[in-house]
Amino acid sequence: MYIWNLLADAAETPWGSYILMGVMLIAVIGMMVWSSISNKKKQKEAQNMVNTLKIGDRVTTIGGVCGFVAQINDAENTFVLETGLEGNKSYVKFDKGAIYKTAPAQGAEVAVEEKKEDKLAEEAKPVEKKEKKAKKAKEEAAE
Repeated sequence: MYIWNLLADAAETPWGSYILMGVMLIAVIGMMVWSSISNKKKQKEAQNMVNTLKIGDRVTTIGGVCGFVAQINDAENTFVLETGLEGNKSYVKFDKGAIYKTAPAQGAEVAVEEKKEDKLAEEAKPVEKKEKKAKKAKEEAAE
């Protein structure tokens, strides 16, 4: 309510209406600039997603078709999507612009998980050695 009183007072003076219009104009321009920046950021992310597409990646199209990339043709800017089960597979060609969401290839996920497990196993080895040494020391002290 206080804002409305300020606006009403500003409109009564000759310079107040110009100031009010200037503030409104700056607010509209600011909103347009912010919207443009956020749209460019989204476009850049989408382009990066399309550029990093590899064979075997899991893809969902804007039409809702899910599957795995079987073939990529950069010259035509298209890819072939493999859908269906083992006995009944289908292959559909899409424009790269039809990609809604991607996920890494299953083999890449498995490799990453195996590396994490190997790393955890390597980190656990020194701990196991320390535990064994401590256990031996306790046994020797008990004797």
